[in-house]
Amino acid sequence: MKKDFLSILDLSAKEILYILALAKKLKLELKVKGSNDRLLASRTLVMIFEKPSLRTRLSFEVGMAQLGGHAVYLAPSDIGIGDRESVSDIAKIASTMGNIIMARTYKHDTVLEFAQNSLTPVINGLSDLEHPCQILADLLTISEIKGKFKGLKLAFLGDGENNVTHSLALASSLLGINFSVASPNGFQMKREIKDMASKISSVSGSTLIETKDPGEAVEGADVVYTDTWVSMGDETEKQERLEIFKPYQVTAKLMKLTKPDAIFMHDLPAYRGNEVVAEVIDGSQSVVVQQAENRLHVQKALIIHLLAAQEQSS
Repeated sequence: MKKDFLSILDLSAKEILYILALAKKLKLELKVKGSNDRLLASRTLVMIFEKPSLRTRLSFEVGMAQLGGHAVYLAPSDIGIGDRESVSDIAKIASTMGNIIMARTYKHDTVLEFAQNSLTPVINGLSDLEHPCQILADLLTISEIKGKFKGLKLAFLGDGENNVTHSLALASSLLGINFSVASPNGFQMKREIKDMASKISSVSGSTLIETKDPGEAVEGADVVYTDTWVSMGDETEKQERLEIFKPYQVTAKLMKLTKPDAIFMHDLPAYRGNEVVAEVIDGSQSVVVQQAENRLHVQKALIIHLLAAQEQSS
């Protein structure tokens, strides 16, 4: 039976830790030897993009090449998802030719439909509900710097009803990270995500706090995270959003409320002067470049894990 990665919850805490350990091994091997073993020789990743991306395409395509495999990039204009070709037909055809599919879409339902019709594992490269690949890279970065997860405090400022926020909340609850999110009225996390994260947190012993107060959210935080206030698809609301989210900008003053060794994270692209000031994102506490590079290493580990799981079940 194939194993998909559509939500961060498609992995157990044990599986996440395994993937992070494998990613660290692959990262070290690449830096020491200058190359990775060809663990994915003759394997093909089909990359389907509705939304463009720098880091998603680079990390998956370069990662496959470094492991001896091949990646096929299909741009929005190449397919015409739901217009020229149905999602089900694309998934059925792509999965007979490739070994694994990555889909970066607008709607989460599209990723679900890909998975339902694919013979091979499907990875959610981003949807409007979750961004699980990004969060694996975030967790690798936190692990490298902090050396642990349990008991840390991670604060997110900005749009709570955001795919990054959702996946961060769920991952934090799994791994025992105390998660706080500060958002304005009307931009809180989706109820089903909050309820699920709260339920898991009660088992892991972590906390989940939603507030409107940025200061409360970041007080004593080990990690401060933000994202763009205007995601792809939100352009018509740009001016309104820029005004609403102004109080949630990550500033040097706000960072002083955190622990002295706190780090700043952003999944990029970033808009300096909006969600974060240049002084913070380009300062000594920022780990955004390390965070972006880690997309490469965790995605290699993820693909290896998903393909191994499918082979073991076949």
